[in-house]
Amino acid sequence: MGAVEVTKLVKRFGRVTAVDGIDLASRDGEFLVLLGPSGCGKTTLLRMIAGLEEPTSGEVIIGGRNVTTLPPRVRNIAMVFQSYALYPQMTVFKNIAFPLRALRMQRDIIREKVEWAAGMFKIDQLLERKPRELSGGERQRVALARAMVREPTVFLLDEPLSNLDAKLRTAAREELKHLQKRIGITMLYVTHDQVEAMGLGDRIVVMNKGSIRQVGTPQEIYHKPNDSFVATFVGSPPMNLLEMGDVLVGFRPECFRPAETIDTPEAMEELQFTVSWVEDLGSDRLIYGNLGSDYGDQHAVAKLAFNVTTPVEVGKRYPFAVLKKDVNVFDRKTGLRTEKRVSLSG
Repeated sequence: MGAVEVTKLVKRFGRVTAVDGIDLASRDGEFLVLLGPSGCGKTTLLRMIAGLEEPTSGEVIIGGRNVTTLPPRVRNIAMVFQSYALYPQMTVFKNIAFPLRALRMQRDIIREKVEWAAGMFKIDQLLERKPRELSGGERQRVALARAMVREPTVFLLDEPLSNLDAKLRTAAREELKHLQKRIGITMLYVTHDQVEAMGLGDRIVVMNKGSIRQVGTPQEIYHKPNDSFVATFVGSPPMNLLEMGDVLVGFRPECFRPAETIDTPEAMEELQFTVSWVEDLGSDRLIYGNLGSDYGDQHAVAKLAFNVTTPVEVGKRYPFAVLKKDVNVFDRKTGLRTEKRVSLSG
């Protein structure tokens, strides 16, 4: 069993609290993504699970065993870092074999395991090369193979794709997801990239300032954010938030579109939208503008799919709308989601 659980986990560096009393449990065989801005505590949390940082207080449980005070080598976990940390003087074979040699395994067993791991990541033909002779994607696969060769119960990954270019990152993401599903290992994956998080995670843990703001599936995180931080951190462009008295009213840019394109007018909220800028991205258009004086000329963004051909011109005012079901309401003081109903159309 490879489930990971942390209870009341705290990490302080002097007066700075990096992780603030976190309770979190992964499921066995789950791909769990820790998402948040730089400095939110996600890497510190991962390092405490790995045993590389000692908690100030709290517990770490892996596979039902309390490992809080145990060193990394006996936790049966594997960790892949952003830098990959390959040994430049060693061949790919020796890099993958390194953790097995540290365990003083027999040579024939080492070779068998290295060839198994290399085959899994399709790098069999690279075993005699040095890291400098590999592409970024190949180095990443070597690092993953080295981590996997010990057959850990839990895989911890800290921004492992951030050094790859955009095209290779997309391919590596797909490869990693397929691998995880095939072998059924528990993976905890740290990233600040919401696209990675949404594409990879069975569930996403959104963190900020050392605390967890929401845990849920990608769909839950995106469409039903727990608070205004999650609403604006997840999504590109982020959710539109309008100040309306004691609440914030939010709706996604793709849910905000010309009123004439909505065939259920009784289910929509209509707003007057003055266009200030149009950004054509090919697959869609981003329409930037301001809402009427009733809303204090607050800024909003609409995201129109390429097949929505309604013409819009900078400087002109148009009736745009959002369906009532797509409207989110947050308490302005706490930022927390509320079920309070608010009319945008007056």
